[in-house]
Amino acid sequence: MSLTILVARRLVLGVLVLLVVSALVFVATEVLPGDVARAILGQGATPELIANVRERLGLDEPAHLRYFTWMGNLLAGRLGTSLANSADIADMIGERIVNTMLLAGVTAALAVPLAVGLGLLCALKPNGAVDRAISTVSLTLISVPDFLVAIVLVTIFAVHLGWLPAIANLRPGQDPVVVARMLTLPVAVLLFTVLAHMIRMTRTAVINILATPAIEMAILKGAGRWRLLVVHALPNALAPIANVVALNLAFLISGIVVIETLFNIAGLGRLMVEAVTTRDVPVVQACAMIFCSVYVVLNLLADVVAIVANPRLRYPR
Repeated sequence: MSLTILVARRLVLGVLVLLVVSALVFVATEVLPGDVARAILGQGATPELIANVRERLGLDEPAHLRYFTWMGNLLAGRLGTSLANSADIADMIGERIVNTMLLAGVTAALAVPLAVGLGLLCALKPNGAVDRAISTVSLTLISVPDFLVAIVLVTIFAVHLGWLPAIANLRPGQDPVVVARMLTLPVAVLLFTVLAHMIRMTRTAVINILATPAIEMAILKGAGRWRLLVVHALPNALAPIANVVALNLAFLISGIVVIETLFNIAGLGRLMVEAVTTRDVPVVQACAMIFCSVYVVLNLLADVVAIVANPRLRYPR
């Protein structure tokens, strides 16, 4: 089966998944407690005013008609206006997504090479002192929730030592040094959160490849240990590593909500939390679709990398 057909199938599957996700997002926002019209007007609003607002917002229409209207506007790039302040949702997201992408991008740029390097270091001498130390730290980090790591780091480096700010008030045009200081703690928390899974998967995948006959042949030909790891084992272990990297990068986008809230970062995750609090349904829907789309796209990229890296996946058994 050709690579083009396989990639095309993955793309079609991704589109179908996004359609299902859009329906789930719409249903989830529909069952949120409370009434949008009452949330806009306040608890003292009369039934007549509430009915007028519901009619103006189209909330009196059947749910399936509102879903198709919302999907049509979404596909046309019209995200609508916020119910809380009547601002354009696209402008609101455009202001916030820059901070989210900056935080996620810096974390990913540090996490991926660091995780692969540490995973290879563990695979160099399995069950050695270095492997046991890194594995112990990784398992510990997996067990600790990110908000607890954030609280500990803020208490140490912001409260007691005073080296770093506890709040990352990112704004356009700030000095890069100031931005770097504000991002240090949030990035450190995210690194601790995502590194462990990627290190463990890299170690496991490379060790499994090292046990194959092809690696034994390379050893007999006199290949050095690092050459075995980097040239022979790592390329053949790209498929599982790409999958776990994609999952963790997707977490950086969607699971960044807690970190943005803790460090007061004006990002997309915090915007979604604020929208849920005020029951600003259009904003919640737009943010949720962005998070889900990034998750699906990253998994599609991981599938494509796996297909390219492992020719056996191109042929049905």
